Amino acid sequence: MRVALAQISPVLLDRWRTIERVVSAVEEAGRAGARLIAFGEALVPAYPIWLSRTDAARFDAPDQKRLHALYVDQSVRLEGGENDLEPVQRAAARHGIAVVLGVAERAADRGGHSLYCSRVFIGGEGDSAGRVLSVHRKLMPTYEERLSWAIGDGAGLVTHRVGEFTVGALNCWENWMPLARAALHAQGENLHVALWPGCERNTRDITRFMALEGRSFVVSVGTIIRERDVPNGVPERNRFTTPGEVFYDGGSCVAGPDGRWVVEPIVGREGVFYAEVDLARVLEERQNFDPSGHYSRPDVLRLTVDRRRQRAARLIDT
Repeated sequence: MRVALAQISPVLLDRWRTIERVVSAVEEAGRAGARLIAFGEALVPAYPIWLSRTDAARFDAPDQKRLHALYVDQSVRLEGGENDLEPVQRAAARHGIAVVLGVAERAADRGGHSLYCSRVFIGGEGDSAGRVLSVHRKLMPTYEERLSWAIGDGAGLVTHRVGEFTVGALNCWENWMPLARAALHAQGENLHVALWPGCERNTRDITRFMALEGRSFVVSVGTIIRERDVPNGVPERNRFTTPGEVFYDGGSCVAGPDGRWVVEPIVGREGVFYAEVDLARVLEERQNFDPSGHYSRPDVLRLTVDRRRQRAARLIDT
């Protein structure tokens, strides 16, 4: 099966122009025969790069309020009568390609004003083609990310079939969480997608480790964000950019179930890149180790996963 790694840039804090880039990449990958395409973390409408550069933890700061309000306004809505990803869904259905996309989600079921770093899975086959099959909200935003993103839940800790493969995905440092990985292993995952803001430092070591641990293919995808990707009208632009600067330089890569590179980290290049994955390689490597099969000990070690969507209120009407 051919998989595509979309190492592309957003138009920072511009939802629709960024979605246009996503659609273009989906169409390119579909024409190239890919069955799955993956994008980086929070690509739409961008990773909040300003937080670490504008003293964002200052309480009640007017500049941070303006930036956050714009981020909320440009984030992705998937509920409550709004669906901003319809163009992506239509492209997925046209080309028969599954899509793993990172977004900042404006969640209607939590009041509509808080954001979540979410992984959206759009189906590409049969009756599921073009449908949003699951949305996983990042379990724990990392460090200053908590100034923009709320804490997620386990509702999206699920896997999906793509061809012969069973695909799971996690956002950024969730991939360091052993139990989150184990939750996907237990559901038969054999192709793992790791979404990153974009940096070889993040992807080089852990991608090969996760592949060895899970005896699975692991696809890590990062973004490219440069100073030129920040529109001139973005508040405080001059405070968190310098001319010609590169914030995130990609690092997308693929490791096989033996931990060896299929695609080594790609740095500094924007584009859609491809890898061929073969389920037979997974079966071969699981001959001696299967993390949730013959090498597991559920009589000794078991994991409980709460996959209920967490809501602020349960409303009971008569």
